[in-house]
Amino acid sequence: MANRIKVGLTIVIVVLLSSIAAKSQSTKSYTRYVNTFIGTAPLTDSAILGYNLPKGWRSWAGLTFPGSSLPNAMVQLSPMTEYGSGAGYEYEDTVIFGFTHTNKGHWNLCNIPILPLSNPGTKVGSRFSHKKESASPGFYQVYLDDYNVNVSLTSTLRCGYHKYEYKNNAGRQILFDLGKANSRVSTWNIELIGDSAIQGFQGGENVYFYARLNTKIERLDTTGVGKRTGFAIAHLADGCTAPVELKIGLSFVSIENAKQNLHQEIGNKSFADVRSEANEKWEKLLSSIQVKGGTDKQTKMFYSCLYRSFLWPALRSDVSGEFRDAKKNVVKEDFNYYTEPSLWDTYRNKDVLLGLLTPNVTLDVIKSMKDVGDKTGFIPTFFHGDHGSSSIAGAYLRGIDAFDIRGTYQILLRNANVGDVPRPARPHITEYIQKGFISDPDIPKPNVETKAKAGVSKTLEYSYDDYSVAQIAKKLGDTVNYRILMARSKNYKNMFDPSTRFMRGRLENGDWIKPFNPQFPYYEYMYREANAWQVSFYAPHDMPGLIELYGGPKGFESKLDSLFTVPWNPNYIARNIETMVGQYCHGNQPDHEAPFAYTFIGKPEKTQKILDHILNNLYGIKDGLTLSGMDDAGEMSAWYVFTALGLYPFSATDAEYIVTVPLFDEIKWKTSTGKLLTITKPGKGRSLTSLKVDGKKNKGYFVSHDLFKKGGKISIDTK
Repeated sequence: MANRIKVGLTIVIVVLLSSIAAKSQSTKSYTRYVNTFIGTAPLTDSAILGYNLPKGWRSWAGLTFPGSSLPNAMVQLSPMTEYGSGAGYEYEDTVIFGFTHTNKGHWNLCNIPILPLSNPGTKVGSRFSHKKESASPGFYQVYLDDYNVNVSLTSTLRCGYHKYEYKNNAGRQILFDLGKANSRVSTWNIELIGDSAIQGFQGGENVYFYARLNTKIERLDTTGVGKRTGFAIAHLADGCTAPVELKIGLSFVSIENAKQNLHQEIGNKSFADVRSEANEKWEKLLSSIQVKGGTDKQTKMFYSCLYRSFLWPALRSDVSGEFRDAKKNVVKEDFNYYTEPSLWDTYRNKDVLLGLLTPNVTLDVIKSMKDVGDKTGFIPTFFHGDHGSSSIAGAYLRGIDAFDIRGTYQILLRNANVGDVPRPARPHITEYIQKGFISDPDIPKPNVETKAKAGVSKTLEYSYDDYSVAQIAKKLGDTVNYRILMARSKNYKNMFDPSTRFMRGRLENGDWIKPFNPQFPYYEYMYREANAWQVSFYAPHDMPGLIELYGGPKGFESKLDSLFTVPWNPNYIARNIETMVGQYCHGNQPDHEAPFAYTFIGKPEKTQKILDHILNNLYGIKDGLTLSGMDDAGEMSAWYVFTALGLYPFSATDAEYIVTVPLFDEIKWKTSTGKLLTITKPGKGRSLTSLKVDGKKNKGYFVSHDLFKKGGKISIDTK
């Protein structure tokens, strides 16, 4: 009997240990791979930049923030080291001036700066050290050396949670530096509510807040209320030795909504509770894609880039459903209202990734854009082009269709055709329709900063946008507009100069612009943030037609070879046209499709060589924290994610992906439909020889989006 009991106990113990081990494996942490500081350090290497940084310049590499946020949240709670900088935080800085609650990395936002003070005197801001700083998704911590305060931050969708551990528990203060933000502050106000709450408003971005503390506020002093030089200081009562906790809710509607957001999202939860929930949300998202076989650096870079791909667009509706629409009216709808995506940057890849992992967010983003269109007459654009056309069409063709597609389509047609209004969605669209191209003026000595139409870039991009809207027309059975738009989608050919074999600017009469230097970069003369080399391979919707312009595969290959080998002239300096591989610029978006173009002429090995160089050398440069260009709301990161996985949406409108060799030996992607897409690369070679889909040899190098709906297996053979 005793022996039986011992055997039974042994079995139970073995089973329990096996269960614990299995559970441990199934709950593998993915947030531990994320380094939120990647992209905060400057790129200074002239050999990579392509030029020597002029005195006083900081390259536009990265511009990311290390603070706390949930996916696509209203609140991004992050340290501020320099107002007017891209994301408020620059790794080389040594002083923190506050902790702000909104961010994007585009020189704007950074609202509601708050900073704990301890015997500050007249000095605002504290030195800090990276040795006493840490961060992970949904968490940030730093020790303020001058104030002897340890700061910990976490957040929910609409709220921030501060914890301050003061070394000196007498004379504690909290600064509300409301005259400052990266966006221009028009006015502000603040007031003490009871003895432990503060509420207020910061104009410019028009953000309301309601903050509650766990300790008594003795008084609130204000200086220069409403002015950009003004601020407020809350003096905390002495006698409490516990950490000071400040819970703050934000709203773009009202203080009452900010208070409601705080009550529902944080309420009486502890700091540890909120941090744990934030981490769990990121774990769920990041674990959707599981990779094996890469190096430690590649794995960390992959999950760090995946993390950064889901910080924008940002939520703008409250827990009540209310938000301020494009007309600044308070409305309530049955969807979450989001800021518009950074379309010129993100339509290429990041908007696709958003739809693949979080289709409900993409659906609400589309509904939000339509709401803007209903109020203003146009689907919103961003910076350049009309790429809401691609993002909406791409989502629709991938099956995200639970929205008013016909109503949205009608507004997209307005975007594509209406030019006789003060602010059309597509500037110069009338000339584009009449001539088939957009001209630029004859300027004798143009320079990088010359202001004009960026006619070449607009013509090429409008052609792609026309193709995108045409795909919706086709699916809806609108054959008339389909034919018109598809004909217009060939307009990119009108910018091709066969004598130079470049996309070249034209004058109003159709003549080519002279003199012509294809290497010189412009911000908006002929090209938008690019030179002729960088736009001359852009026709993602019609690569056979583009290849034909170059005289066929051999001519195209020769020209493409030159893109990556003709040296960059270090005297041609444009701040964000940087990180060069020959004339190819990975530090900015306009030519991010170009490395994949070799695949269209049956030379995938050449594509792979360029991709591997970029993946291995232009992400995590030098100290591991430097990116090769501005992350642009996650576009730079999403490029890495897709390319590291070996699937890239070459034409984001089309529901298919070009296949290249992944960095990892095995990838398991849990799709939004609950299916599993497995990608395997058994060999160690980096040249793609063939690929199989569900055991059958695939014709060509594209796979259908159906794999994300039904699940499946992609096997990649290499040599």
